[in-house]
Amino acid sequence: MAQLFHRGANNVAKASLVIAVLLGGVAFYVYTQVARSSYLTNQFLEKQQPVQFSHKHHTGDDGIDCRYCHTSVETSYSAGIPPTQTCMNCHNQLWADSPYLEPVRASFRDNKPIEWERVHDLPEYAYFNHSIHVAKGVGCSTCHGQIDNMPAVYQESSLQMEWCLSCHRNPEAFIRPQSEIYNQEWDGNDLTVEQRQQLKADYKIRSTQMLTSCSTCHR
Repeated sequence: MAQLFHRGANNVAKASLVIAVLLGGVAFYVYTQVARSSYLTNQFLEKQQPVQFSHKHHTGDDGIDCRYCHTSVETSYSAGIPPTQTCMNCHNQLWADSPYLEPVRASFRDNKPIEWERVHDLPEYAYFNHSIHVAKGVGCSTCHGQIDNMPAVYQESSLQMEWCLSCHRNPEAFIRPQSEIYNQEWDGNDLTVEQRQQLKADYKIRSTQMLTSCSTCHR
């Protein structure tokens, strides 16, 4: 029977398999890097807002507590977006005639909410509850970064599942005393290992198995 393939075909086949494996590895590496990039996660991306509200000015310079605007952060899954009335509590007297704040005044006059662009936007299949994290000693800056230094708020964390799990696997490394929850300057190095373990016990934080269970976040 005549030979169908040239004897060099074996070498071509072997080389093709090696190349296929290498290309598959390179493609997987590229995918993991792109998936973690700010292009997909929106990390460090500043979004254009209807009103250029500066957290640095209001929180950092003026010292306004987070809870003054985000009123439901301790009681609800959502921290809450402040109604225009909250803005007007101050700005009906301060900078009351500034053209810069006309969108705020228009929102108040027309009883129409300002359409803020959402910065931290989790997928629909991921459940996150602000109140339980606050109750268990997770500070604002742990997830959101130092808001008091941000003229325009951006997403400091990736918000990917691996980022969430890094805390759920080792919660004692991220918790703090309740008195420091809203302290943007909190330094986690101030606590000893023993103090962290004590906080974990005081907050009755669940086991790693339960914290990393699929149903904890995917409901």
